[in-house]
Amino acid sequence: MITGSSGMVGKNLLEHVGMKKYEVFAPLRAELDLFDFTAIDEYIFRIKPDLIIHTAGKVGGIQANMREPVNFLIENLDMGRNIVWAARKNGVKRLINLASSCVYPRNASNPLREEYILTGELEPTNEGYALAKIAVSRLCKYISCQDPDYKYKTLLPCNLYGRWDKFDPEHSHLIPAILHKLHQAVINGQNEVQIWGDGKAHREFMCSADLADCLVEAAERFESLPPVMNVGLGYDYSINEYYDIAAKVVGYQGCFVHDLSKPVGMKQKVIDTEKLSAWGWQPSISLYDGLVSTYEFYCQHQDHKK
Repeated sequence: MITGSSGMVGKNLLEHVGMKKYEVFAPLRAELDLFDFTAIDEYIFRIKPDLIIHTAGKVGGIQANMREPVNFLIENLDMGRNIVWAARKNGVKRLINLASSCVYPRNASNPLREEYILTGELEPTNEGYALAKIAVSRLCKYISCQDPDYKYKTLLPCNLYGRWDKFDPEHSHLIPAILHKLHQAVINGQNEVQIWGDGKAHREFMCSADLADCLVEAAERFESLPPVMNVGLGYDYSINEYYDIAAKVVGYQGCFVHDLSKPVGMKQKVIDTEKLSAWGWQPSISLYDGLVSTYEFYCQHQDHKK
């Protein structure tokens, strides 16, 4: 069973060739309300899944998180709690929960190790989202500790981008926002594009198709999967570098100006991939190739550009 099948991660997972060998239940929002515990309970009781992969969530960039902290906290907490507890109640022994590298303390030293969770203050610009993800991952841990027959594991992806991303500036993360902004600049003949802050902050972004590949591998080798594990590149780029590479992909030849009055969030956030490497998986899609694929998708889906 896959939750969030209409989201970026869910859609990339369903598109992965490795999923063809499974009987997959991927209910859309109209079919299953993840805020309705009774409905989820009845659904899981009826289909009796061998494995649940929980990818559903309310996600967004820094603007959306600052604007709607209540929604990011409540919605992610409710969905996660409902799925995890309904799984336990119905005897589902295997579950993969997706959290986020946003769960790490704002002042933790980089690279961010799994052991750093709950060791310091969270980044204020996405605190609500992070609190919800921490609570659900802890619920998974407690269930597994209380009854070892239940193996509920949490993956912590770094920032993601890719096909089926959100390109609306009101809701998008950094990379789709950059692609949209540069595309509009080319169309409108703009010679200047604004960057929030000085552009020197660093971020780690992995293509969502790579995460889908990791999830397929996790389903295949579930027993060897660590209880909590980072999934990402293990290295990062500055905001300015993302703009420069995206400009090459889009064909923007103008200049960039920096608005130092805008918030930039954490100065750096790159995850430690020691456990991931020891488990035997690594991403394979380069930033340039990932941006090309994402921009092609953007151009082909006009409704995603609004």
